Amino acid sequence: MERESSKSSPELSRRDLAILALAVVIGAGAYLIASALIYRIGFPLDDSWIHQTYARNLAVYGQWAFQLGRPSAGSTAPLWTFLLAIGYWLHLAPYFWTYFLGSLTLFGLAALSEKTARKLFPTYHPRLPWIGLFFAVEWHMLWAAMSGMETLLHALLVTAVLVMIITGSRRYLTLGLLTGVSVWVRPDGLTLLGPVALTIYFVEKSWNEKGRALVLYLIGFGSLFVPYLLFNLWLSGTPMPNTFYAKQTEYASWQAEPIFYRLSVLLVQLLTGPSVVLFPGVIGYVVLAVRRRAWATIAAMLWCGGYLLLYILRLPAYQHGRYLMPAMPIFFLFGLLAILEFWKSNLFGRNHWFIQTAWQLCLVMVSALFLVLGARSYGEDVGLIESEMVETAKWVAANLPPNAVIAAHDIGALGYFDHHPLIDLAGLVSPEVVPFMRDETRLAEFLNQRGADYLIAFPAFYPELTREAVPVFTSGGKFAPEIGEKNMTVYRWSRP
Repeated sequence: MERESSKSSPELSRRDLAILALAVVIGAGAYLIASALIYRIGFPLDDSWIHQTYARNLAVYGQWAFQLGRPSAGSTAPLWTFLLAIGYWLHLAPYFWTYFLGSLTLFGLAALSEKTARKLFPTYHPRLPWIGLFFAVEWHMLWAAMSGMETLLHALLVTAVLVMIITGSRRYLTLGLLTGVSVWVRPDGLTLLGPVALTIYFVEKSWNEKGRALVLYLIGFGSLFVPYLLFNLWLSGTPMPNTFYAKQTEYASWQAEPIFYRLSVLLVQLLTGPSVVLFPGVIGYVVLAVRRRAWATIAAMLWCGGYLLLYILRLPAYQHGRYLMPAMPIFFLFGLLAILEFWKSNLFGRNHWFIQTAWQLCLVMVSALFLVLGARSYGEDVGLIESEMVETAKWVAANLPPNAVIAAHDIGALGYFDHHPLIDLAGLVSPEVVPFMRDETRLAEFLNQRGADYLIAFPAFYPELTREAVPVFTSGGKFAPEIGEKNMTVYRWSRP
């Protein structure tokens, strides 16, 4: 833990870095091959196309807009959008550049985790950087890396901040800057204020030192957070992106579910994979941190638990728990560090070596199994988006009248492949719909007022809106029926 960090600070060798890079390339390649074999190359989320649309419009037209001529704050991750825009400037987008950024981020996370382990445990000098390798092939991390989303970049920044405080860094200005950068990736980077402030309180000795550290941290943070607020105010008149408000309204029904049910969903998502093997170690590491009064480690643990709890209380853990993924790396790291602690101990006497070997072997086997299962799941997720959202968007672009006004809930692929006037029923680029986005009676009135000509939706999502509407196209994809959903349908919207 952090009190050991001053003994050594070993750097990774070129060989170590090459091994981690090769592992990331193999893992990413396996996911893309699985996607191509199951259906075709693409992204596993419609939201990925929202980022691509903003990035393309920024690079090609110089507009921060989902639809040209209508600036909007529908991108939750402005920094990620800027990075994606580079790919369009280089004529490498959307696929190659996006996958490259995801793979590079995963490599950074693997290298950071390996280096952290070596810094905290100077006796850890393996022939293979196995802690970094764990991150390079862990299925959640690979899914996030190949998703086209900002999720893994946010996870890397969060982990970097928490690792800095755990390893005893007092570079508070840098910590503030990293926290500020994380907010430009996702608004919940604000939660990092808690563990850093708590660490300052317990680690710095005098009130003068505490105050100086806090001021430096807030200067670094504020220098990036204030421009972020101004950026959103300029675009939408609100301090946070539209998605921040829209998601709260869209998932109000989830927030009404019993707390124990939501917590059970959290555990299932968190422990699906090799994390179930690490879980006993995480518990042990928590106990050890408390006994040693390792305040920075405790602060990081409190952040991890609080972040997971906050999200599961507000948003459902769907899509493999993608909203929970930023907290997973530090959770995994605690479990892996517990294995290193276990190596030093002799808790089970003569049987200790056997249990230690069995634990590691189990971790390797479960990681390999879920690498395969995760690749298949990724390919199916891509197949669903490509066969429903992307195919529908391409059909709309080719077949509907140029001036037709379209209402839709899933707008990512539509924004990228189609250029019809759009009404966003999810409120990302049509924030005026947020207060009544789940009220189908008011939505119908809104569509009439806005002159909608067509409605695009999964029938079960808007049963009232689609009941009397006339279908003019159905995607016919095989993946939606396999999970019990009807295909995405284009309806002619009839106004009374």
